[in-house]
Amino acid sequence: MQKILVTGAKGMLGQAVLAAAEQASQTTLALGRGELDITDAAAVKTAVEQFEPDALINCAAWTDVDGAESEEAAATEVNAAGAANLAASCAASGVRLVHVSTDYVFDGCATEPYVESAPVSPQSAYGRSKLAGERAIEAAGGDFAIIRAAWLFGAGGRNFVDTILRLGREREQIEVVTDQIGCPTWSGNLAPALLASAGARQTGIFHAAGGGRCSWFELASETVSLAGLACELQPTTTESFPRPAPRPAFSVLASERGDEAVLLPDWHEGLRGYLAAAGVIDSAASAAQGN
Repeated sequence: MQKILVTGAKGMLGQAVLAAAEQASQTTLALGRGELDITDAAAVKTAVEQFEPDALINCAAWTDVDGAESEEAAATEVNAAGAANLAASCAASGVRLVHVSTDYVFDGCATEPYVESAPVSPQSAYGRSKLAGERAIEAAGGDFAIIRAAWLFGAGGRNFVDTILRLGREREQIEVVTDQIGCPTWSGNLAPALLASAGARQTGIFHAAGGGRCSWFELASETVSLAGLACELQPTTTESFPRPAPRPAFSVLASERGDEAVLLPDWHEGLRGYLAAAGVIDSAASAAQGN
């Protein structure tokens, strides 16, 4: 049985990883930011050496995409320097590192899904900081798996699905963009894949996102429909909702890794699973709809 150290354990994805590990009877050490600041190289080294894990799953990250535009140095300290600290300590101790990255490393201008070897060209401070983290991990020379995910939603953190549920109960109408396309990914589906990667031997970059693709408008429509909300959705464009950080117009991820590919369930199934787990819809009805 593996021993797994989980950093960023109190965030949305960290909580999901711990839940999946408990279900799989894995031994874990859960460290939130209060227990371990990954930008502190000495503290990271101590944590790795004392726990002696077989693998480390890094869910710690600066995730405020818009905030990173005005605080790029701070975002880079966490997403790049922090990742470098973890990679260095893991490499020195022979520990496998599973690190979560993002679709924001791409420019969002493609018309076909991005595979792992697609050229990177981040358009935001957040994307640049995450790409710098990827490169630091690759340069460390240890055993690693970089898992790029996209459009993450789940319990324990701010996310689009929860926002739509809240607004759908408060308002009669909601405007949602139709010109951003991606792969919604439930943390409850991604977490077991991260655990599996912790015990695998394949190294390098992997894409792991919910199967299929949709727009934010389509995701909102499915959420409202499943939740039985009466609000009306109005289509709009990204141009109508300017944000500090540019959003990729196309964030569909696919894999070229063949038998090594990390495959997750279709985003519809992930959404139903999340809404059932949150008590928004009946779990039995959700299972029946998925068949």
